[in-house]
This record gives sequence, structure tokens and C-alpha cells, in this order.
Amino acid sequence: MFKKIIVLFFALTVAGFAQDDDATVSNTSDTTSEVSDSRSSDRAQRKQFEKDQRLDEYANSLRRRDWLKDRLVFELGMGSRQPVMGETGLGMGFGFGAEYITRWHLALYGSFGFIPSGDDPDFSNIKLEGGTGWKVGLNYYLFAKNPLHLGLSASYGTVYYDHDIVAADSNDFTRELITTMGWQFDVLITYLTNEWYYLQFAVGMYYAPDAHKDSFKTDYLTGVESSRVVDHDGISKYGLVFGITIGFALPEFFPDATEIHRREREKKYGNSED
Repeated sequence: MFKKIIVLFFALTVAGFAQDDDATVSNTSDTTSEVSDSRSSDRAQRKQFEKDQRLDEYANSLRRRDWLKDRLVFELGMGSRQPVMGETGLGMGFGFGAEYITRWHLALYGSFGFIPSGDDPDFSNIKLEGGTGWKVGLNYYLFAKNPLHLGLSASYGTVYYDHDIVAADSNDFTRELITTMGWQFDVLITYLTNEWYYLQFAVGMYYAPDAHKDSFKTDYLTGVESSRVVDHDGISKYGLVFGITIGFALPEFFPDATEIHRREREKKYGNSED
């Protein structure tokens, strides 16, 4: 009887060890399965990321074909395009404008600006009158594949300003502002990619057909003409001008499907990082 009890106890012990081994194997199998699933998920995410990255590279290569088309630019600057220069070429207006570049790289732009007032640097107790100017025109850009774009511009508006040589005591000894209208033709060097920043340098020439009439006065008693400005020859009908402009360029207004998907992926990964 005692031997039977010992044999039964031994059998139960062996069965217990076998059950523990099965549980261990089961737990190990479950952990291995979880690790495998996690690795599969990581591989799937990495594969999707690499796919999106290749798609973005392709989308960006398409964008590089044309960084100009369907772009609206808000501009701020000084000089001849924002919108006027004057006073021996050193005086500058300060203004703002907007430009829309079509898909054919032809752009319509307009600007409005201010001519500063202040004290005359050459004569004490004399003031210079301030004012405003404006300009509208067309630009045509070249080299859409490059960040730097060469351009040509033709515009009409306020092209030059000066001040009357006489400071009238009836106007608080202020020299009156003289502006003249005309045409302007510029060569443009513009930096613009698919990013928002915009920079432009312009140099050109103006033609003001009424410059003589605007800058001369006639003595009604003697009929003699005299210049109203410091230069005895009056304001020239032709002159060199230049300007600098910075701006904020909005994204392409009418993107294709590739660009739309690129923006969606950019937004998705941006949100996931947040």
C-alpha cells in the first residue's frame, strides 16, 4: 500500500512539472507572437514612410519644373517699383504691392507707396513735402526651373519725384512736391521657389513725356520759362532707376493631384510629430 502511495505521488509530481513546462512554452509563444506583430507593424510603417518619401521626392521634382505658375505674392519694398525714385536718384519711395504670376509666367502687378516728408538736408528751417505714388505693370519671368528667375517688366505710373526749389512762406516754408508720370522698363532678378519667401532686385529706365511741363514754370509777365527744381534743366525725360522688394508668396493656387497628395502627406506627418 505504501509503495502505491509513493508511486502515485511521483506520478503527480511528474505531471505538475509537465504542466509548468507547457505553461512556460505557451507564455514564450505568446511573447514571441507579440514581438513578431510589433516588428511587422514597424516594417509596414517604415515601408509606408519610404513609399511616401519617394512620392514626395517625385512631387518635388515636378514642382521644380515650375516654381512660378499660379503664385500670388504680397510685396514690400523701396525704390522704383514700390513705386518711385527721385531727387538725383537717391531719394526713394517706400510702399507695398501685390503680384499674381500666371501659369504662363506673365504677371500682373500693382504698387502704392509714400514719398517721405521731412526737413531739407541742404537748407535749415525748410521742409520737404511728402506725398504718394502708384504703379501698375506686367512682368514676364524666365527660367522657371531655377530658384533665380530673370524677368522683364513694363509699367506705368509715378516714375520720378522732385521738390520745388522755392519754399513758399505761405506754406510754412515747405518745398512743394513735384511728381511726373510715365513709363518704366526694368530687368528683374527674382528669388522664388516653392517656399514662401520672395526677393527681387530691379534696375531699369523710365520715360516721362511730361517731365518738362511738370518741372518748368512760365513767368506770365516776361514769358520766360524757368526750372522749378534745383537742376536748371528740369526733370529729365529719361533716367535710370532701381529698387529692392521682399515678399510673401502663397502656395500654388491650382495644384495638380501629385502636389495635393504631397501636401496631405506633409500635413499628416506634421500632425504625427505634434
